[in-house]
Amino acid sequence: MKYVKILFAIALVFTMCSAFSMKKDLPKPVYAFGLSASFTDSVVYFTDIQILDSVTVSKEGFLPHRELYSYQLKNFLEENQIQQNSTCMIYFSENRKKLEKEATKILSKYKKSNRVTVSRIDSDKFCFTKPEE
Repeated sequence: MKYVKILFAIALVFTMCSAFSMKKDLPKPVYAFGLSASFTDSVVYFTDIQILDSVTVSKEGFLPHRELYSYQLKNFLEENQIQQNSTCMIYFSENRKKLEKEATKILSKYKKSNRVTVSRIDSDKFCFTKPEE
């Protein structure tokens, strides 16, 4: 009877451990927005906050191929003759509220200046796409 209790306890512990390890971590969505500024232009362009398709943040907290997302925005602005020679940045987070707060903070700094005009790029005109690997 003693061995049955020990065996049952071991089986119970094994079952509990395996049940928790089977829990799959679903990938969190990654949100991003882009910002474009130029030293020769008084207009700052920014995109809406968008969900990046099929992207996960690395263990170190970096967005893979983040420079390619910046180039997407830069190429869009140059191809459509909106802004030439711009510096484009991408801001990303797995938490939408945190990213909205960051966007508000950054855009309010630009809006304080009377010399800079802030212009929004609609999602129907520009949307980030996953870069080909």
